[in-house]
Amino acid sequence: MAARTEQNNLATSFRSLHVKGSPLVLTNIYDAPTASIVANYPSTKAVATASYAIAACQGTDDNALTLSQNLAAVRSIASALKASRSLPLTVDIQDGYEDVAHTIQEIIKLGAVGCNLEDLDNTTGQLRPLSEAVRRIENALQAAKDMGVPNFVINARTDALVVGGSIEEAIERGNAYLEAGACTVFVWGGAARGVSKEEVVKLVDAFDGRLNVKLVPRDGYLTVPDLAQLGVARISMGPELWRAAMAAVKEQAEMVLKSWTEYEADK
Repeated sequence: MAARTEQNNLATSFRSLHVKGSPLVLTNIYDAPTASIVANYPSTKAVATASYAIAACQGTDDNALTLSQNLAAVRSIASALKASRSLPLTVDIQDGYEDVAHTIQEIIKLGAVGCNLEDLDNTTGQLRPLSEAVRRIENALQAAKDMGVPNFVINARTDALVVGGSIEEAIERGNAYLEAGACTVFVWGGAARGVSKEEVVKLVDAFDGRLNVKLVPRDGYLTVPDLAQLGVARISMGPELWRAAMAAVKEQAEMVLKSWTEYEADK
């Protein structure tokens, strides 16, 4: 086993932050500058990446993001974090790519102590059979153990609702993933659908609070206090910071270009 005592201690600390009713809040980042900004915020307890935003920054779709592209982004993020506070880093590795054990080894080499791992096969667009999805979680954890990080934290995402499955299927899959060693379960309902308050209540009860919910920072959606009161252990933002940044870029660009157009028209 590799000697990664300090990294495993960070993983242990990261795991301890997942508390039912007192959730870990992750403002997902996507490059070195956003990593530095978030890491230097006093109340930040951990740093998480968002694959959707990382892919967008590289001019590709989320499902088309390759392992090498993802690792390149994580490498720059990890480098930026070394100049900031020592914080746990968890990486969105999508479906784990072809060899999930290899993927885990590579992100651990970069300093990661956790990951998001999906049960949707990005090559087929279909859910992996439950037994296969469970085995991939077990393989990932074994790879982490072999690398000297036995307390590596997996946030297991199920896309059961996205593909038209029921909340009962999501619960069945989530419980299987927790039994396989995942720390929490992320039930993804899709960008348009999300998960309802009623579903969150059911999922919190079924997983004893070990639930990750994506925050939607818009009116009409559950807030951080709402989700804490419902008993979730983890809240993340996905690509919402990237979306906000792009909206600001668009606004500023339009303002400058519009002023130039108006100037030209008045000449």
